[in-house]
Amino acid sequence: MRRGLGLLAGLVAAVAAAAPPDWSDPEAVYRERMAIFVKDPGNFPYSPMEPIAGAAGWRPMAVAPAAARRFDPAALAEAEAYAARMHSSALLVWHDGRLVRAAFGNGAGPTTPLVSKSLSKPLTALAVGRAIALGKIRSLDQPIGDFLPELKGSPKAAILVRHLLDMRSGLLDQGFSPDPEHPLNRAYLDPDHGRRIVESYPLISPPGTRYAYANAPSDLVALVIERATGRRYGEFVGTEVLRPIGAPGGEIWVNRPGGLAHSGCCTMLPAETFLRMAILLLDDGRWQGRRLLPPGYVAAMRRGTAENPNFGLGIWLGEPYHLRRGFGAPGMPGPQVLHSEPYLDPDLFLFDGNANQTVYISPRHRLVVLRMGPTPTGAAEAGREWDNAFLPNTLIRAIRRP
Repeated sequence: MRRGLGLLAGLVAAVAAAAPPDWSDPEAVYRERMAIFVKDPGNFPYSPMEPIAGAAGWRPMAVAPAAARRFDPAALAEAEAYAARMHSSALLVWHDGRLVRAAFGNGAGPTTPLVSKSLSKPLTALAVGRAIALGKIRSLDQPIGDFLPELKGSPKAAILVRHLLDMRSGLLDQGFSPDPEHPLNRAYLDPDHGRRIVESYPLISPPGTRYAYANAPSDLVALVIERATGRRYGEFVGTEVLRPIGAPGGEIWVNRPGGLAHSGCCTMLPAETFLRMAILLLDDGRWQGRRLLPPGYVAAMRRGTAENPNFGLGIWLGEPYHLRRGFGAPGMPGPQVLHSEPYLDPDLFLFDGNANQTVYISPRHRLVVLRMGPTPTGAAEAGREWDNAFLPNTLIRAIRRP
């Protein structure tokens, strides 16, 4: 139960104990990062971090005992046991306005910042929606060249804001290479990664014509937000997204002190932050009656594309059903997540990040189920493969009807 967070904490501590990077030599910083990354890509220690302020005086949501009576207790216990078997650090179950269950493992608790992985991608969509609501971005269909004049004359200037969120930017798919000069590594580890993406990250297809899941387009959202608003990405997210929904803050990885945030992958936030983000979407972009996202924006987030019907704007869609679904383009090789059965709510959508960071949102049942933590036990151990359908369907079946 403790290994995943313990390993990450050890890596972070090791970086903190090491000599401070020499920021006057960014290439040396890059080479040091690359040497650490290739040894254990899944547990790269983000540094430096920049604060993201959340709601002032935040206190964790309290579990409502009456809410648990809406569920079959044996099924609730089964869901909690499954999360524990899968090495989870957090399991949150929210139903129709109340927190039903909050369980933690690996030494985590309600206030513990957890690694977001790609749960940061739905957050980029909320940031864009908020910027549109504030009049800083005209629409999802505004070209990013309007904000990044250095792209003038480049085919990348035609990428729409929408394409950064729905993974149809035309930029190179996510992958792995041990080569320090590969653009994947420069776009992720370079102390000036935003410039690297703009100048040298490959555009391999015309924008809007192909789905290609990657961190690079999602990381460009931070640059677009900063240019559009004149505010730092972390400050904008904290002030305009997290505070209005009463969510706790945390930290975000920046490429260098005072540099650009990695908006696509690398925040440390308590689990409740992602729960509150899900509730905001469940309520069509309103929080306690206040509209934060433009009318129709959540519907746009929940709409897939011809290139990938299962992916909207930073979020995954439960339909059409696939027994196994990857993160890459449909039909492409790569890890495939098991779905043992269709979701019982055909309108279910979810946040889904590496190592099975998942937040399931069921509009039909006003149910949100969150699981975060280290990579669950793999398929090599019999009966322990992560099943993306198990938690939401177990809990939907457990709801007691009036």
